[in-house]
Amino acid sequence: MSYVTRSVTALLGFDDKAVEMRGAPKSNQFQLMGLMALPQSSSSSSSSSPTSSFCFSDLTAMNYFPLTFSARHRFLIPARLALRPKPIRKPDNPTFRCIKAVHHTKGMKDRLNFSAPSYTAMVKDGVKRLESAVAAILIVVVQITYPLPHFGWNEFFVPPAKAVLYSPDTKVPRTGELALRRAIPANTNMKAIQESLEDISYLLRIPQRKPYGTMEGSVKKALKIAMDEKETILANIPADLRESGSVLYASLVDGKDGLQALLECIRDKDPDKVSAGLASSLDTVAALELLQAPGLSFLLLQQYLNYPRLTGRGTVEFTIEKGDGSAFSPQAGGVANSTANIQVVLDGYSAPLTAGNFAKLVIDGLYDGAKLNCANQAVLSDNKLDKNIGYSVPLEIMPSGQFEPLYRTTLSVQDGELPVLPLSVYGAVAMAHSEVSEEFSSPNQFFFYLYDKRNAGLGGISFDEGQFSVFGYTTIGKDVLAQIKTGDVIKSAKLIDGRDRLILSNEERV
Repeated sequence: MSYVTRSVTALLGFDDKAVEMRGAPKSNQFQLMGLMALPQSSSSSSSSSPTSSFCFSDLTAMNYFPLTFSARHRFLIPARLALRPKPIRKPDNPTFRCIKAVHHTKGMKDRLNFSAPSYTAMVKDGVKRLESAVAAILIVVVQITYPLPHFGWNEFFVPPAKAVLYSPDTKVPRTGELALRRAIPANTNMKAIQESLEDISYLLRIPQRKPYGTMEGSVKKALKIAMDEKETILANIPADLRESGSVLYASLVDGKDGLQALLECIRDKDPDKVSAGLASSLDTVAALELLQAPGLSFLLLQQYLNYPRLTGRGTVEFTIEKGDGSAFSPQAGGVANSTANIQVVLDGYSAPLTAGNFAKLVIDGLYDGAKLNCANQAVLSDNKLDKNIGYSVPLEIMPSGQFEPLYRTTLSVQDGELPVLPLSVYGAVAMAHSEVSEEFSSPNQFFFYLYDKRNAGLGGISFDEGQFSVFGYTTIGKDVLAQIKTGDVIKSAKLIDGRDRLILSNEERV
């Protein structure tokens, strides 16, 4: 490469590989970017010979813009001009300047010494390169807008479903009822029916024109599974409960609030009726699933058999009393009262030890008369209760997709680990940490979590998600939680359901 060409490319910042000429020796090649190196000597005048200089505007008049790719700078540059000027003598003091745009088309062929065949070939080559560049750009645009399969390109293209930015918000249930329903270890056919119906609840959130056709398809899918798999669904119910299961099954398929009735509501395109019918159908599905899961779906380790454990669901009713003599705000049509009731459903399927310990404390009357304290997004029970009452249960969290809980281990939400019973639900009930170690729960201090999305992290996930043993959710009286103040008292706490599913420790049974 000549001294002038090397100087031009060095000034413009290109490497030697970016300059690809054809049809001329390397010593006579030029890199055209609107700038030209003009050899000048002390005896030369302002005008230059046709063989040593020409105008970039002349190339514009010829409509010739061949392109080549610079591996160093990652953009297209004009190049590959087959020039055959006279050999350039290395000047003593070369200077660089912009060539004045002069529209001299006459004699262009002679000045550049182009032959007709060579010029035609260059034009065709330039057109092909331009077409290739345009085609490549179109492929990229189409691939981004409408992802297409490319054979042999699997390592470069991600399936559309996986290309979506991961958002935990799409996987975490936002109500206690939904979380409890998903936590039931039921038959796979019932879970398929449940998922089809839950899809409708998301479709109902779409404003204006709702996709009733899609909703109808989801109900028909659930109905087909229910009818085709009737024997399997009923066979998974214990013999002593199968009669109750048959009644629930008939109600789900043909009942007043069953799937057939839900189909009629969808065809009427009444969103209020669809919402009510969907809630009734999902309640029936949950009742059937509970019959299919009479106990734990996993075996506890021998070391945990000394703890009380709940092998299913239980319900605790709290009566909260105002400590300052004021009244709770009444519900619509209600009367203001100094007491209010809250019901919490305990889930022994996902947290048997934690729920069992709590249920036993309720039976023993530990929380009767206990004071409540309000903290940031939580209502805590009094931490001054006797620390010797209750069991210091190890931290107990069941990860989503697993069949048994993890003990003394927190979850990493950043790595995609989510619990079956999430904390990021308003009214979630969990045990506080032990004062000795965060690998254990407090023997008796619990709290109601007042989830607020405004104070949550990415995807609406609580910053404390996966750090506490959640064992239940408030299902009745969630509006009361926001009215509780520090100093209010738990007047009474009673286990109104699930006493038969509470198994005490070996020592306590003696």
